[in-house]
Amino acid sequence: MIKKFIRKILGVKSPDDTIDQGKASAKKNKPKALSAKEHGIDPELVSNNAIRVTQTLQDNGFKAFIVGGAVRDLLLGVKPKDFDVATDATPEQVKRLFRRAFIIGRRFQIVHVMFGQDLIEVTTFRGAAKHEAPKDEHGRVLRDNTFGEQHEDAVRRDFTINAMYYDPASQTVLDYHGGIADIRKKTLRIIGVPELRYREDPIRMLRVVRFAAKLKFTIDAETRAPIKVMAALINNVPSARVFDEMLKLLMSGHAMACLQQLRKEGLHHGLMPLLDVVLEQPLGERFVTLALANTDERVQQGKTVSPGFLFASLLWHQVVEKWEAYKVSGELPIPALHLAADDVLNTQTDALALQRKIGTDMRDIWAMQPRFEKRIGKAPYKLLENNRLRAGYDFLLLRCASGEIDAELGEWWTDFINGDEQDRVRLLSIKPKAKTAESAPAKKRRPRRSPNRNASSKPKADNAE
Repeated sequence: MIKKFIRKILGVKSPDDTIDQGKASAKKNKPKALSAKEHGIDPELVSNNAIRVTQTLQDNGFKAFIVGGAVRDLLLGVKPKDFDVATDATPEQVKRLFRRAFIIGRRFQIVHVMFGQDLIEVTTFRGAAKHEAPKDEHGRVLRDNTFGEQHEDAVRRDFTINAMYYDPASQTVLDYHGGIADIRKKTLRIIGVPELRYREDPIRMLRVVRFAAKLKFTIDAETRAPIKVMAALINNVPSARVFDEMLKLLMSGHAMACLQQLRKEGLHHGLMPLLDVVLEQPLGERFVTLALANTDERVQQGKTVSPGFLFASLLWHQVVEKWEAYKVSGELPIPALHLAADDVLNTQTDALALQRKIGTDMRDIWAMQPRFEKRIGKAPYKLLENNRLRAGYDFLLLRCASGEIDAELGEWWTDFINGDEQDRVRLLSIKPKAKTAESAPAKKRRPRRSPNRNASSKPKADNAE
């Protein structure tokens, strides 16, 4: 008793204290293990290829688990779109076990294991860095290839609901940070100190918004508090990473909910110019709302979504504004549209890190719009042969639905595309509706030419009488 008191006064740890600390540390590193009966995951929802990867790694003496968002979705009873695997095997060891495996990544190396078109992403357990990881002046981690134990890997993950590990062989879930409880409470909570975690990777602020909107979860108060203050840190992230995350957000099947959540958290201003346009441009609000609703519907139905079509929709009213300006300045409609498209794409390509293919798709969709107005002769037949007809036609229908143009034009093209030859001949014989004075754009008055001084006859006198 006296010895313990003296040690306490002097700050000397007893052997018992060291043992107690070791026990506490071991307890902290020990996950809660949930059996199949406790977690309720349906094995039928698990990818056969993900099981092949975990089984191959385990058969070769390594630990291997399905991890992250896939486990979260399985616990929610949803079939995951993607499956990630975490293991104690190094990237090189993983690569040797699979015929089609490729090591990628600079910030942290991962392995892509391919089965036909199916991709399983395999990561090695990440550990606490022995030396301080390289960071920029704002605290963002630039490179980190430190491997470690499973409990260290769990600490490194962003949110509690994404830090669980599922072993298909034993059907056991390992939960290090109370993720299962947060899923049941429908709460998003970051692991560790929020300010530090956002500083390490500002993209986490976009991820928390996406998950909250997609899963309809509440963001934990401590997790939410720093976001508005630290939002500007996203400007320091490479634009390609921001674009990738924004694409996930817009193609999540809950695009409008995500954008509303971004606004609620103060992340929309300056994030990229596109978002300011989407959320605050009155002219295009209805058009954009319809475009995002259309995208959400396709995603929820399991249909493919074209990023080119989506961004063409989001930026269309910037193009329209510049298109009108060029026409007013005297440009003919088609060249004016191409100039407007160039202006918008040149401005947004740097800001959004748009891939060349996406930019090309956007330009093709925009360029087709005036061609839909030509409903005489061979022009409609030529448009039917265009490879991008479907995208251009869907875009036209959005313009009709938003009230930007007369719905009659969309109806005509619907009948022309779906009709037989006899129907098409009949449709070509129908005169398009004349534009009213209100709907017709004001024509620019051309300057009057001065009389030809060399003409043999004098200009006629004013003979109005």
